[in-house]
Amino acid sequence: MTTPPTSDDRAPDAPATPPATTSPTSDDRTSDAPATPPAATPPAATATAAARAQGSSAQAATHRARAHSFNAAAAQYAANRPSYPPALFDALEELTGRPLEGARVVDVGAGTGLATARLHERGADVIAVEPGAGMAAEFRRTLPGVPVVRGNGNALPLAGHSAALLTYAQSWHWTDPALAVPEALRVLRPGGALALWWNTEALDVPWIAESARRVDRHFAGLNLSAEKRNFDARFADPTGTLDFVHREIRWSRRVPLDIHLANLGSHSVFLTDTEERAAAFFAEERRHLLAVFPDGLVEETYDVHLLLGTTPPA
Repeated sequence: MTTPPTSDDRAPDAPATPPATTSPTSDDRTSDAPATPPAATPPAATATAAARAQGSSAQAATHRARAHSFNAAAAQYAANRPSYPPALFDALEELTGRPLEGARVVDVGAGTGLATARLHERGADVIAVEPGAGMAAEFRRTLPGVPVVRGNGNALPLAGHSAALLTYAQSWHWTDPALAVPEALRVLRPGGALALWWNTEALDVPWIAESARRVDRHFAGLNLSAEKRNFDARFADPTGTLDFVHREIRWSRRVPLDIHLANLGSHSVFLTDTEERAAAFFAEERRHLLAVFPDGLVEETYDVHLLLGTTPPA
């Protein structure tokens, strides 16, 4: 996962410039006439501005907490999250016009290495970038032969024009695209590609849609459905610098109910929920799902949304 730095995280490039000292003029000195008082800001406008600032600050704090929550649950994430289907990597080769074998690939926000492992299996010369200490430690346990460096997509710790392909598996939404897109263009070679993808729930499957509605009700103030559906090019790159192609790939896996629930519990909204609320939700969710899957084996169906943008050739 790649976590965007905020104004609280970034150090300023230079100390603040002190205000200029102005010599007094006839306009600065007191005159016989009383000064005109400044116009007062209406109380309602002041209250509205304060509420907006408070809401923005709270939203940023929540975002940071969710982004960092994975480090304490890295083992749970690695053991229960779904991987990605072979058809996704076939699509990468088709859209880039090049095989993954031998290609220099950088997997950013690599987490515990779910996507990195698949890229490595396809013969890519892959290096991982991961900001979280807990996730990076789990990555090293899982993939000891693949290099991983600490960093994030907003400031990649990589040389310019050093990669043929940059991948973000389930992680681009933790970046600031205004920073991450220029960084991707800096690191990619001419004609290189930026690939972003997400496993998403197949909401046309009735039991999955019902489960998603229960999650939405549990987190009524977060609008999770909207979060999970922002996969167009404007979301990926609001500047419009890259021209993205979109592919959708359906796949499924069959897992024990305990793994399904642990997968759901490894999402940031549950990792930052209270233990009591989360336990109550999962007890009720288990009851609902056993009614659908009495044998305790859950058929999870996913749609992988892939966005791929290519840089201009030399």
